[in-house]
Amino acid sequence: MKEKSSKYELVVGLEVHVQLATNSKLFASDKNSFGDAPNTNVSPITLAHPGTLPKPNEKAIEYAIKMGLACNCEIARVTSFDRKNYFYPDLPKGYQTTQDNQPICVGGYLDVKSGEDVKRIKFNRIHIEEDAGKSMHDSAHEGSLLDFNRAGTPLIEMVTEPEISTSEEAGNLLTEIRRIVRYLGVGDGNMEEGSLRCDANISLRKKGTETLGQKVEIKNMNSIRNVQRAIQHEVQRQSHLLDQGKKIKQETRGFDDATGKTTSQRTKEEANDYRYFPCPDLLPITVPESYLAEIKALMPKLPAQLAKELQTNYDLTEYDAEIISENQERANYFFHTAKICKHYKRIANWMIGPIKNYQSEHNLSSSDFPITAEKLHQLIELVESGKLNYSTASTRVFLSMIENPSKSAHEVAKELSLFQDNDESGLQKIVDEVLAEMPDKVKAFKNGKKGLLGLFMGEVMKRSKGKANPQITTKLINESLNK
Repeated sequence: MKEKSSKYELVVGLEVHVQLATNSKLFASDKNSFGDAPNTNVSPITLAHPGTLPKPNEKAIEYAIKMGLACNCEIARVTSFDRKNYFYPDLPKGYQTTQDNQPICVGGYLDVKSGEDVKRIKFNRIHIEEDAGKSMHDSAHEGSLLDFNRAGTPLIEMVTEPEISTSEEAGNLLTEIRRIVRYLGVGDGNMEEGSLRCDANISLRKKGTETLGQKVEIKNMNSIRNVQRAIQHEVQRQSHLLDQGKKIKQETRGFDDATGKTTSQRTKEEANDYRYFPCPDLLPITVPESYLAEIKALMPKLPAQLAKELQTNYDLTEYDAEIISENQERANYFFHTAKICKHYKRIANWMIGPIKNYQSEHNLSSSDFPITAEKLHQLIELVESGKLNYSTASTRVFLSMIENPSKSAHEVAKELSLFQDNDESGLQKIVDEVLAEMPDKVKAFKNGKKGLLGLFMGEVMKRSKGKANPQITTKLINESLNK
């Protein structure tokens, strides 16, 4: 879809909501868990019974500070909670507890790709707030059904400045946020389950002007791709209206995944008066320097830093480095293996190929993966030394090692009789037999049909029961055909 316009500049600001992976809710001990039976993770505090008092979740504050540090924010030494008086039908209190006047994190930035360049996207703030519950509309019931399990779940809202200028930048920023969230373990970043959601404020202005155009807010998009599609659609829709001399309405719109279009949900006034005021039930929170120093000391190297290190020190490609640095466990697995195995590119190939595929299929993390760094090193060495071919190693030996994690790669390959045949004289006999039985194919090869080499190779591999060394076999076939 066409995104650029000759007349207008796109300006986007994102509001990214990240559900924090704490065990309990923001102000109550109720379980914080996705997918449980409706209204099972609730208590008098969640249900706003009279006389109940909230108590802040320290882990949620720690997670918010970690994200602030990762995003180069200034961490507030004093932070407080406010009441936002906007009616949520699925929040029993009738208001939301959030941060308005004293957010936990101020400013900050992340660097993301923008075409061939890198662009710094600045944040206005990161603040903590509680999530609302869930309204469900069922044709079998006259009204709406309310599930309060999610009510009170801790969130951080990450608010960027309005300086994103392409859908690519928006997608790259969301990808980086999700990568950091998962890497730090503060959330799972699962947009499909709603634990990471995004609202986009989109406007157009005439090129060369500084004044922002009238913004339109697109709410609650559930994938990075849909955020990009919504931006692209709004560029077309708004530029078409402006070309006709019409005004852009300040409104909230939703994105339809099926049509790729946005539709109006409600028109906004010039300003929303949420009537914020300090929450009388919660005292301001002081963040001591010693506490902040503790968190800083526990912060790991971040994905972007690790990716650069993997490219510089281990000569990996940008793609390989980004995949390996995606989460902390995977990066640790690489570094543990790299300490004992110097075939860095081979380690990356195994991790991004067979290992990642197996983990995805069986929902395993790197820490649960049964093949240790030492065993992977053994397997790589067998392939590099020519004792196993990669195809056999990555299927039969690899899977057998998973089923028998106590056995070494050498033991598994020996038990299955999978070691390659490197005996040139023995392989030459098989090559001679194959070529002698295919005189017409040999003639066609010599007349230019070089693709027949695969046929000869396949037949030799078949007769050797997959044990023929591919490099030696290829050499012997070429030598025999060129006599």
